[in-house]
Amino acid sequence: MIKIPKIAFVGLSHLSLNYIIAASANNFKVTGFDTQKEIINKLKTNSIIYDEPKLNESLKKNQSKINFSSNFNDLKKFDLIFLGKDVKTNSYGKSNLVEINRLLKLSIPRISKNSLLIVLSQIPPGFMRKIKFDKSRLYYQVETLIFGDSIRRALKPERIIIGSNNKEDKIKKKFQIFLKRFNCPIIQMKYESAELTKIAINIYLASSITTTNVLSKVCEKIDANWQDIIPALKLDKRIGKSAYIHPGLGISGGNIERDIFALRRIVEKEKFFNLLPKSFEKISRLMRDWIFELLKKKSFIKKDIKLGILGLAYKAKTNSTKNSVALELINKLPNDIIVYDPKVKLQKKNKRFKQVQKVQEIYKNSKIIIIATPWSQFKNISNYLSYLKKNKSIIIDPYNLLDSKTFLQNKIRYFSIGKKNVN
Repeated sequence: MIKIPKIAFVGLSHLSLNYIIAASANNFKVTGFDTQKEIINKLKTNSIIYDEPKLNESLKKNQSKINFSSNFNDLKKFDLIFLGKDVKTNSYGKSNLVEINRLLKLSIPRISKNSLLIVLSQIPPGFMRKIKFDKSRLYYQVETLIFGDSIRRALKPERIIIGSNNKEDKIKKKFQIFLKRFNCPIIQMKYESAELTKIAINIYLASSITTTNVLSKVCEKIDANWQDIIPALKLDKRIGKSAYIHPGLGISGGNIERDIFALRRIVEKEKFFNLLPKSFEKISRLMRDWIFELLKKKSFIKKDIKLGILGLAYKAKTNSTKNSVALELINKLPNDIIVYDPKVKLQKKNKRFKQVQKVQEIYKNSKIIIIATPWSQFKNISNYLSYLKKNKSIIIDPYNLLDSKTFLQNKIRYFSIGKKNVN
């Protein structure tokens, strides 16, 4: 009879909670460990700590198979111990590994000699090899979650990438039982290859984002329309329907920046190869400044011009403001600013802007309306044309979320990325 492994997750964060749900949904009993008792107490009472779609309802659905604890001595009872704490980064993408190293130091002495340690956290190349733990029982599982779609990706991964001491080492039976439940390809490689695979995935995404933003700016120069080009690209199998080919305000959120930073550190002494990560960072910086430069060019940066900003999150379907373009923009402007976001509720009042509870207040009271996060609900702005026409509003829509014809027909000035702006 096959023994079902007991599973523990160390470090309760967005990353680990999604994988806890995925493990419990596959009928494993799981315990999440953390030193912060306030987090554990919130989770035990089903209180929201991360605004990820379906996260809390999935925790409730599988709560009979999930437990939470701060007693690290109990780790000895578990067969698979996952380190799943998200790694914090600064505004440049540099990782802070202090918390990861602290949790490793706390956990390793308490893991039994027959148990396995699997690192899920986002770590730089060379990290796994340095961990002082029996390498035959140490694995790195590359995570590829996306904020706003994490539950689905954790439950139904496209593939699972496993780093081990050597590529030829057979994955331990306990871990195999766990991995087979996900019914997807398992790709095994040595630690260093797996660490670089994580970086490579985000570098390819950064390439798509950067190429899209460059070409969308070219459209503005030659009077082409990037929105007309997107369907043709999506039908090319070499690019595909899921490609990152919608223009936007550079790269944010922290994860892709982390891997650009890691790549830059690896190739920083190479005369030519270091141009790649540097170009990503430079073009991302230029795109992040697109709204500010437009406001400056059109002489919209004035105290007496009221600005309404739609969105504070760094992208839709999340309440994360990590490297938020909106917050960065606000800090540069002297204007009277009001903001709205359907998910982000800032705890402290900010002297530089007022956060409103209803989006209509933006439409009623703003001369310039800026879409800083492409929430789908902002598409209904055309329902408020009477306010926009009365205020002679100006719409700035970097993501091409709206139909520009509606505004042009009503003589409302409209600006976007990827088409020539003649206003």
